[in-house]
Amino acid sequence: MIRASLFFAGLTLAAVLQAADPVPAPDPATSPEARMAELVKQPGVTVVHLWATWCPNCYLELKEGGWKKFVEANPGTQIVFMSVWDDGKDGRALLEKFGVGAQKNVRILADTGPRRGDNKLKRFLDIPVTWLPSTWIFKGGKLYYALNYGEIHFPILQQLVDDSTSNWDRKAADVMN
Repeated sequence: MIRASLFFAGLTLAAVLQAADPVPAPDPATSPEARMAELVKQPGVTVVHLWATWCPNCYLELKEGGWKKFVEANPGTQIVFMSVWDDGKDGRALLEKFGVGAQKNVRILADTGPRRGDNKLKRFLDIPVTWLPSTWIFKGGKLYYALNYGEIHFPILQQLVDDSTSNWDRKAADVMN
């Protein structure tokens, strides 16, 4: 009798669990990649910096004050720090330790991770992610520059941002005379 009662209790529990609403799948529109795609579509220049808290080169960029100076020198440029390969951590505390994050032109996002080995993020916004840090410059949704091989030199980054805001509507007849 006890066995029969346990059997029916198990069946009842299974039926209740089956009838419960399923857990909704994550909304792709709110994924970090979807949010980033919307951010880079905005008018103006957006700098996307892929980084991780464990990365020595990423740490040096912050420690030496490069990012803080760059953010403050470019209040009209949207700058997004996207933590990747870092188990879902956004690195906000480390950014704030070095004076980055409270500025109005800064956004902080994180890949949901964890991603290791074969599951490591290899593409983001359909751009290869091969090394950290990587820094990309967009204007109005279009990729202008991608620096994918390590630590950024801030005068070069500044020049690329400046070039991205320049008017390049030159006519061949005006230039080639």
